[in-house]
Amino acid sequence: MTHQVRAVVARGKGAPVSLETIIVPDPGPGEALVKIEACGVCHTDLHYREGGINDDFPFLLGHEAAGVVESVGEGVTDVAPGDFVILNWRAVCGQCRACQRGRPWYCFSTHNAKQKMTLLDGTELAPALGIGAFAEKTLVAAGQCTKVDRAASAAAAGLLGCGVMAGIGAAINTGNVGRGDSVAVIGCGGVGAAAITGASLAGAAKVIAVDIDDRKLDNARKLGATHTVNSKEADAVEAIRELTGGHGADVVIEAVGRPETYKQAFYARDLAGTVVLVGVPTPEMKLELPLLDVFGRGGALKSSWYGDCLPSRDFPMLIDLYLQGRLDLDAFVTETIALDEVEKAFERMHHGDVLRSVVVL
Repeated sequence: MTHQVRAVVARGKGAPVSLETIIVPDPGPGEALVKIEACGVCHTDLHYREGGINDDFPFLLGHEAAGVVESVGEGVTDVAPGDFVILNWRAVCGQCRACQRGRPWYCFSTHNAKQKMTLLDGTELAPALGIGAFAEKTLVAAGQCTKVDRAASAAAAGLLGCGVMAGIGAAINTGNVGRGDSVAVIGCGGVGAAAITGASLAGAAKVIAVDIDDRKLDNARKLGATHTVNSKEADAVEAIRELTGGHGADVVIEAVGRPETYKQAFYARDLAGTVVLVGVPTPEMKLELPLLDVFGRGGALKSSWYGDCLPSRDFPMLIDLYLQGRLDLDAFVTETIALDEVEKAFERMHHGDVLRSVVVL
């Protein structure tokens, strides 16, 4: 059996996305069919549309999603029809060397659904990050589904599927922010704002938000920043040092993904401090640092993949905090939109007007 559903498709590099009817097969072994309730519009979706990921058009966009499992294939035991789930794009295998060493968040063999969703003419679609959730239904590997409490808002919960988890995890999992630490976050878009929330949640005593947009800095204060720095008006490194007794922050999270801001992060940390790169650079970017400074400053330079999260561990825990009123996921939902408004959401993203636009079905 197959299902004809509406979905957002990117057919060519830089071309506006279109709302089309696609065909979704019933789940095979190890797969799950999910009825999507909400999906955030992430900058990665725009990268796909612009050909910044690869040229495997047409793409089925959307990956930051929550919904209800409609059916499962043979051998699936972790989720069942009717479960409310958050989708993730790193379904761990349990067998690779990272998994067997007890570090499944580094899984080197994550997997997706084996069957392909298609256009009506049979053209195979490439689902964004193996999900493709700007659609009424999507087919994923069952391991990409994490069951959470149904009481959560789908619009808020789905954001843990990518950007919010990436930011919170960069602070808590990768940066190991602890009680009393000083933390600086450079770049206060969706991921950076989530890193601020994560640092506050972890008990950081001082959380310094750095950006060039006062609107984002105002929002950062609402999400847990204790201090803000507009780096158009002040030198970011000097300002962070001044706010930390001249030493630099214990943890600096770079959420932009540019060499210039990474250098700021590097020099704004305390001796033996930690730099976490969670902003995604483009292939042509190069970083040059004096090797003596790398040696002499000690500490750790880390990259954070998906917030080094383990969905089965982190998603339910964060949803519990949300339902307890201790984690304001709703604050990340700037607006809710219809499936045919994704292209407009990309435009608003360019102007920095939103933390997240969320498609609600």
